[in-house]
Amino acid sequence: MDITVVLFVLAYVAMALGHLPVFNVDRAGAAVLMAMLLIVAGRISPQAAWNSIDFETIGMLFGLMIVSAAFVEGGFYRWLARKLADMPVGPKTLTALMIVTGALLSAVLSNSIVVLAMTPVLCAMTLQRQMNPVPILLAMCFAANLGSTATLIGSPNNIILAASMHLSFVEFSKLTLIPVLLSLFFVWVVLVIYYRKSWMLTADMQAQIQMPDHNVQVNAGMIDRGADPNKLHNRTETIKAAVVTVCVVAAFVFTDWPHVMIALGGGSVLLLNRSISSHDLLRHVDANLLLMLMGLFVVNEAMAMTGLLTEFVDWIHGTGVNLHSIFQSFFISAAVSDLIGNSPTIMLLSPFISNVKEGVELLGAAVALGTGFSSNSILFGSLAGIIVAEQAKARGVTIGFLEFSRTGLPITLISLGLGVLWLTLIK
Repeated sequence: MDITVVLFVLAYVAMALGHLPVFNVDRAGAAVLMAMLLIVAGRISPQAAWNSIDFETIGMLFGLMIVSAAFVEGGFYRWLARKLADMPVGPKTLTALMIVTGALLSAVLSNSIVVLAMTPVLCAMTLQRQMNPVPILLAMCFAANLGSTATLIGSPNNIILAASMHLSFVEFSKLTLIPVLLSLFFVWVVLVIYYRKSWMLTADMQAQIQMPDHNVQVNAGMIDRGADPNKLHNRTETIKAAVVTVCVVAAFVFTDWPHVMIALGGGSVLLLNRSISSHDLLRHVDANLLLMLMGLFVVNEAMAMTGLLTEFVDWIHGTGVNLHSIFQSFFISAAVSDLIGNSPTIMLLSPFISNVKEGVELLGAAVALGTGFSSNSILFGSLAGIIVAEQAKARGVTIGFLEFSRTGLPITLISLGLGVLWLTLIK
């Protein structure tokens, strides 16, 4: 039991820090490593470890990742980012357009893939227009985090929540859409106020922007090293992906088919392709995220088998904390997700909130709003934030911890306040 506790704690320390202390092991590696050690140590049998992995969660994520990957391979994200950045509008209007676009795409597609595909193009296009790329990138990141909160398929943490609590797609969105829309408006307000005097590049900003490879030019044609400037937007494949996406969402809304089957069905249609190879589609699947979740399923199950988690939750309840309380779960999920990340937080909490007898939809919405709204407070609070910062850094644009939080923290506090107000009104 002592080994189980140590390995469990180490797994979540890695979730909090982003890596295993001392070792060059990231979150996914730590989760898989601890799961393997628990099996080797005999704390959980190989069969029990396999059975602990929730196929519905992994299957939904995998299928929806393929759907989003089809838009990447079709060139849709690059085309859209260029169209937006080329529009003859001012920075404030462009910021508003990025907020709307990022939120809409992230509500039905994987928010991490959306920002991964669009960040390089937006960096290049804004620099070409002598605009400060930071507020545009932050607008996309903040909107992606908030927009993904509005639906059950917008983010991995919502997908995990949907699978564990068996939430309704329509009912969930009815409970989350209003506070998300209000929060998106305040994203624009905060960014406009903060960057009101720094929309355009100054000489100092230009001096700080240094491309890692000076042979790489920042222009509309060559976005990435080795990219083909003649690669066109594949309209046929984009339309096909859009039709499949509409069908998937419609199936979620109008049928009671198992969510995992809908997601896998959509992914399989796009995987069976004559013009885009399966290799090209599958390389956009976030294998690290899937492995991290599978590892955490095993780690959590091994810990649950000791009985200590149940005892801990009983002790917590004895202190007056109630995980079935709408508001307490809202704030607990918000605080914990900033410490260990959104998906690990949901995985940690779901066994204790999935057995609620009444108000399942409202509790699920509260937890989703808590984790989603807190994502914008700190740079590593969400995968989208990390991706935007790393992708921008690779292209000479620095978004530091303080730069992110100066606008992200006020947006988070406003969003959380709106969430509390909304939950109070509908409770």
